[in-house]
Amino acid sequence: MSSLLELVPVGADEDTVYDGFVTWVAGRGIELYPAQEEAVIELAAGSHVILSTPTGTGKSLVAVAAHAAALARGGVTFYTAPIKALVSEKFFALVEVFGAENVGMVTGDSSVNPDAPIICCTAEILANLALREGADADIDQVVMDEFHYYGDPDRGWAWQIPLLLLPRAQFLLMSATLGDVAEIAEDLERRTGRTVARVTGAVRPVPLHFSYERVPAHELVTKLLDDREAPIYIVHFSQAAAVERAQALSSVKVVTREQRDAIAEAIGGFRFSTGFGKTLSRLVRAGIGVHHAGMLPRYRRLVETLAQRGLLRVICGTDTLGVGINVPIRTVVITALAKFDGTKMRQLSAREFHQVAGRAGRAGYDPYGNVVVMAPEWEIENEAALRKAGDDPAKRKKIVRKKAPTGVVNWGMGSFERLVEAEPEPLTPHLQLTAAMLINVIGRGGDVFGNVRSLVFDNHETPARRYALARRAIAIFRTLVAAGIVEVDRAGEAAPRIRLTVDLQPNFALNQPLSPFALAAIDLLDPDDGPGAAGTGHYALDVVSVIEATLDDPRAILSQQEYKARGEAVGAMKAEGIDYEERMELLEEVTYPKPLAELLGEAFETFASSQPWVRDFELAPKSVVRDMFERALSFGEFVSLYQLGRSEGLVLRYLSDAYRAITQTVPADARTEALLDVVEWLGELVRQVDSSLVDEWEALVNPTTDPDVPVVPPAPPSVLDNRRAFVVLVRNELFRRVQLAALQRDDELVGLDPDVGWPDVLDRYFEEHDELLTGGSARSPHLVAIDERPSEGVWRVEQTLDDPAGHHDWRIRAHVDLAASEEAGSAVVIVDEVVRL
Repeated sequence: MSSLLELVPVGADEDTVYDGFVTWVAGRGIELYPAQEEAVIELAAGSHVILSTPTGTGKSLVAVAAHAAALARGGVTFYTAPIKALVSEKFFALVEVFGAENVGMVTGDSSVNPDAPIICCTAEILANLALREGADADIDQVVMDEFHYYGDPDRGWAWQIPLLLLPRAQFLLMSATLGDVAEIAEDLERRTGRTVARVTGAVRPVPLHFSYERVPAHELVTKLLDDREAPIYIVHFSQAAAVERAQALSSVKVVTREQRDAIAEAIGGFRFSTGFGKTLSRLVRAGIGVHHAGMLPRYRRLVETLAQRGLLRVICGTDTLGVGINVPIRTVVITALAKFDGTKMRQLSAREFHQVAGRAGRAGYDPYGNVVVMAPEWEIENEAALRKAGDDPAKRKKIVRKKAPTGVVNWGMGSFERLVEAEPEPLTPHLQLTAAMLINVIGRGGDVFGNVRSLVFDNHETPARRYALARRAIAIFRTLVAAGIVEVDRAGEAAPRIRLTVDLQPNFALNQPLSPFALAAIDLLDPDDGPGAAGTGHYALDVVSVIEATLDDPRAILSQQEYKARGEAVGAMKAEGIDYEERMELLEEVTYPKPLAELLGEAFETFASSQPWVRDFELAPKSVVRDMFERALSFGEFVSLYQLGRSEGLVLRYLSDAYRAITQTVPADARTEALLDVVEWLGELVRQVDSSLVDEWEALVNPTTDPDVPVVPPAPPSVLDNRRAFVVLVRNELFRRVQLAALQRDDELVGLDPDVGWPDVLDRYFEEHDELLTGGSARSPHLVAIDERPSEGVWRVEQTLDDPAGHHDWRIRAHVDLAASEEAGSAVVIVDEVVRL
């Protein structure tokens, strides 16, 4: 069978594009729906298309046709989606169709084949590209999936910007729940001169059956399995609830012995290396998947792949299902009609309900899709009591019916019926303007004033909002000039020349609005860590703290850090004999670690006095990367210490964001050798935890295995390949012993090195010295000696202890097992002895 690129070659006219695509589809045993045919014809002719058809009507196939048409014209085409998981999924799907060499991906965390003619990226990446390059951007087509995010209050700006600033591009806007898009269509036609085809009203190929159930979840799932209504996706509105439900259902017989064996064969040697991985391994082998954004990407991809092979009969997840994740489902069970939206609890909107409900029913497999909404717990309990009472009027009369707890957002049959019939709410534009966006536009050059004026006045907002945006643009511009970031040259030209004065790196983190402040704050630090210098005496980690203060708060991590800090504080206060009431009062002041909080707070106020726009964003001192480095913890140890097993994906994303922000924001002249060590350590740590995105793509470029082999992503590259990062890992392992020794934690040291005799060592050391230093000088690389002996499979290493007298005559001698380190993805250090010279 011919490939799509063979049937639709470069230079093909619109008829050849359409005929070639139809031939390719037919060869795959697919017959196009009328709405798909209409959309493909319009795309081949060069028109914009707004495709608003029900889930299951093949919008993804239309997107493939769009990409093929763009490639036939020799153009560059972008696919965008709201979440990285969906971007990743579409990336792999497009690789299968167009070949790995023709598809790339940029998500901010990763960049894979970025010069390919088809690029998959999040909407924010495309928006920033449009701001920076404008009409000159090398973008001939944009496919926007889940376009209803245009109406998201926080992220909608990223969906509007490309429509405003890419007049050369052809757009395909897709969603099952768009509502009225007349104004968007008219504006797009005005800007680009292309006609806009609105393809709507298609009949759903798999009808939906809606029901409202007042039975407990395990009874409902058992009945659905018995009635052969699997696969079942159970929707929750928190990650914890999804995992708890999956574990609760593990007592239900979900799969047969034969199905268990098939799952085990498919999983093969997949490495479930983290704490949550052990839980997930047990669940998927029982036919139960878990799917939410808090999971590591490779775990999510495993669940999706097993589901696509029909091996998982129940999946417990969050409403990310509604964002087009390709998990084949017959029945969607919605556990609630209310959710916390980040601000308050509220009932689901019609759009949210139908986005999730629309995932039920597999075209070509199911005669219908089931959408089951569960009643609230109190209603389920009332129904159970009524069933128990039977037809006995006396018993039924005695039942004390439970009501919704005070303050809880309730729902019931009425809410269910209203949502089933409701149309999606109108899309509302939410254009924002930040200093980062303005810097992007100024960096474009040309008529800067005209470009900014067009952005703030020629958009989809109301007149009042446009004037508000204009006032904000003026205020931000003035502060950028005052800060010396922007220069206005009025000499010798009719119009003043506006340009950036700072020589920012090409990949400067302009999506971080506090990056200009971070640059200013780093200037306050002394790279030499001299006496009286600002900071804590450890320049490299202080730079990390500056960057961390500009990142969004990972609330799950910070709350666990605070919980642990308060637990330790309570223990210390009890030991000191402080009474309960005073302890409770003192605990109010205990929070998660905030390095440099006072210094950064003062610097922020100074910075904001001349640049008031910065007050629109919150400075948030915290210590996640720094905490991990200072404690010399691996990823798994950090997750275990703070009990973050359900949030491994969040931890990885935060570390990835921090790594990217440090590498993109810190100027070259501010990077010391110690800081470069930290950066290399952090990058390698992230890659060792989950490099599935890059490595799977590399495997696709150079396939070495049969596609039907078990679902095993390639192992990450050897931790030994990055020598600099590995040296830091070794030093961290040694320094962990130093820290524990300084705290005289004999038991933990014995757990690490059972044959060294740590209790006796500590007794002898502290007979000579009052303390063991752990400050910046104690961490100096000069106190670590490394003798590399790769032919012997080991490194010999020695850590000098930093004593108050400066004698430096106590040493930890150890060896590094290179083979074990390669297997573990971290430095395996075995202490041989601790000696006094």
